[in-house]
Amino acid sequence: MIRNYLKIAFRNLQKNKVYSFINIFGLSVGMAVAMLIGLWIFDEFSANKHHKNYETIYQVRMNQTFDGHRGSQQALPYPIGEELKNKYPDFQSVVMCDWGGNRSLVVGNQKFLKNGHYIGEEAIDMFSLKVLSGDKNPLKEPYSIVLTDETAQAIFGKQDPIGKTLRMGNSVDLKVTAIVEKQPKNATLQFDYLLPWALQEKQNPDYIKRTSTEWGNNSFQAYVQLKEGVTPEKTNAKVKNIVLSHFVGDKLMENTIKPEVFIHPMAKWRLYNEFENGQNSGGFIKYVKLFGIFGIFVLVIACINFMNLSTARSEKRAKEVGVRKAVGSAREQLIGQFLSESLLIAFFALILALIIVLISLPSFNTLTEKLITLQFGNPIFWGIILVFTLFTGLLAGSYPALYLSSFNPVKILKGGVHVGKSASLPRKILVVIQFTFSIVLMIGTIIIYQQVQHGKNRPIGFNSKSLISVDASQGLTKNFEPLRNELLASGMVSSISKSNSPPTQIWSNNNGWEWKNSTPEDKGAIFNTIATTYDYTQTMGIKLKEGRDFSKDFSTDSIGVILNEAAVKRMGLKNPVGELVKWNGQERRIVGVIPNINMESPFQAISPLTIIFDKDWVNILCIRINPNVSASEAIAKITPIFDKYNPGYPFDYKFADTEYSKKFNYEELIGNLSLIVSILAIFISCLGLFGLASFMAEQRTKEIGIRKVLGASVTNLWGLLSQDFVKLVVFSCLIASPIAYYGMSQWLENYKEYKIDIGFGVFLLVLLLSLVITLLTVSYQAIKAALMNPVKSLKTE
Repeated sequence: MIRNYLKIAFRNLQKNKVYSFINIFGLSVGMAVAMLIGLWIFDEFSANKHHKNYETIYQVRMNQTFDGHRGSQQALPYPIGEELKNKYPDFQSVVMCDWGGNRSLVVGNQKFLKNGHYIGEEAIDMFSLKVLSGDKNPLKEPYSIVLTDETAQAIFGKQDPIGKTLRMGNSVDLKVTAIVEKQPKNATLQFDYLLPWALQEKQNPDYIKRTSTEWGNNSFQAYVQLKEGVTPEKTNAKVKNIVLSHFVGDKLMENTIKPEVFIHPMAKWRLYNEFENGQNSGGFIKYVKLFGIFGIFVLVIACINFMNLSTARSEKRAKEVGVRKAVGSAREQLIGQFLSESLLIAFFALILALIIVLISLPSFNTLTEKLITLQFGNPIFWGIILVFTLFTGLLAGSYPALYLSSFNPVKILKGGVHVGKSASLPRKILVVIQFTFSIVLMIGTIIIYQQVQHGKNRPIGFNSKSLISVDASQGLTKNFEPLRNELLASGMVSSISKSNSPPTQIWSNNNGWEWKNSTPEDKGAIFNTIATTYDYTQTMGIKLKEGRDFSKDFSTDSIGVILNEAAVKRMGLKNPVGELVKWNGQERRIVGVIPNINMESPFQAISPLTIIFDKDWVNILCIRINPNVSASEAIAKITPIFDKYNPGYPFDYKFADTEYSKKFNYEELIGNLSLIVSILAIFISCLGLFGLASFMAEQRTKEIGIRKVLGASVTNLWGLLSQDFVKLVVFSCLIASPIAYYGMSQWLENYKEYKIDIGFGVFLLVLLLSLVITLLTVSYQAIKAALMNPVKSLKTE
């Protein structure tokens, strides 16, 4: 029986080549899109699951209230690690970690800039890092370093690196104690090397001695592993006041800031990493769910094509159904036959879909910054593919099978089946569903694009062109003055300044500020903090609103501060220049006011900013390239100067405008994925529309011939054949518009401070685009039918 079903299915595919191609190709594109999105979702959900202790690893976080806003942060005080380890028996392991950074690893004359962390000794076991060679506890000695296999290969080539010595920067020699496997790209903990936590004490003893007792200096991270049987709820209750307990009697901390420590599970680091008012409010999971729905949409659209074309051609197969029923075939057998045909088409579509996915994966990986592969050797992969194909085949074939098997054999054999308006209604509904999905995607894509452009067009308040930043190593800070003089003398640089943050980020914020008429509660207000010395506004291209920049002509500028407009507003100062303010009890005089420069998110309100004078708090050099020379020429000529004063580091720099553009990566990824999905959804819908238009033209050949004989023009006939599809698309737009408006309004709520208003023009544009696409799709068949010789068409009929 099954053999017979397959034989008939093959014959029908060969007999109707055009419709078979439309069905198979449309279904394959839909399946390919669903597979790509499925692979992307799987990668997101599998993040960090390679860690053996995935279920018991947590990150320590802290909630604090500043200016009435309850925020959650990863930054913690240095001494919290020892206290968690020594006073709380809930933890199997406690690991402190820094924020990571690029450091130079030097072997001989070769310098390699790599990213790594200072991290606690127990990290190897906690994160189940796979040690490929070397010591199983490689972070116990201070002057040691753990490399990934990729880093070891880059530095030592085919040599065995274990026991070999390399120099970090210009300062310290380290022994390679282990090689670990590089982390997957979707892992949260990313590194090229790891350094012992104890090494910090050797390198910066004064700083560590000071911070080891500072519970208000939140500059580090902490990870914990719970013991078996310990619940996070009970642990949270125990550690809640660990920081606050060190501020007994401090009214500001007890009544306003109210620090509360809690642990956040590894299972939520990737997709549930956003917090609002101290509570986990979701995160990237909303986009994973959204694109999961998109994938289902596209697959359903492709299945609708199959349903529509199969039911539209019902008259062609009516006699076959009638004869089979007359000779004793049960309805269940006919359903089985039609489902076997749809499953066969689904398996053909699967083969084509896999080819499409293989071809698309490199570009898809580039777009999503992933390393997704098809795991052909994994039986689970093939099991999922089989279930997916069966589901697609049954979904696509269910309605046609039920519809075709319901024909009355007596009526069929007497005079055939004549499909009227009632029979075409389900097909019209399906077309409307198809285009509603597609139009919602089109509207969403346009609104995402508009929001991204809105952010890009926002004034940033400084000149990012020809501005570069360089990480300030010890050699550069020590030799800053001769470095500065040589750079200016080269003619390649017009200005240079020191800072604690790069031009497109702010790495520090602080409370403890007091000003005229401020209240004790105001000391809890958070101000972003930039530490610098001279020429900062000149180098950044910031135009002062009032006052001046720090100057060597004024010795009092060592206690100076510059405010942005948001800070002036927060302090309620009418004539700020010359006013005295206090920071942590130390007086500072306001010397200038700058506009609200945007160094953080382009979609958020500008935070109050204080720029303080501090010679020692230096992480970054900001350099303004001479506008009269090309960037490439300037870089080539200043590289030897940096090599001279910083021999242990390769000259690594970042252009401010390039770094600022990266702030849109998240939105652009969503926009690009939406654009691709919407284009493919429209393409699949149009493929089905083309098939229906072809069938309609074939079905109405006689009517068209008669109308031509009676004087109808080609334009009249084109309008007649196209109007039904135009009506369906207009109706789809009417349904899709409020759905898209609601959905995108919710999405725009993520950008409360700086977002676009959804205008009527978007919906009008999509309506016009939809009509143009529809008319282009059906016009070929409509005009072809209208141009046919009526004598021939009437004779044929």
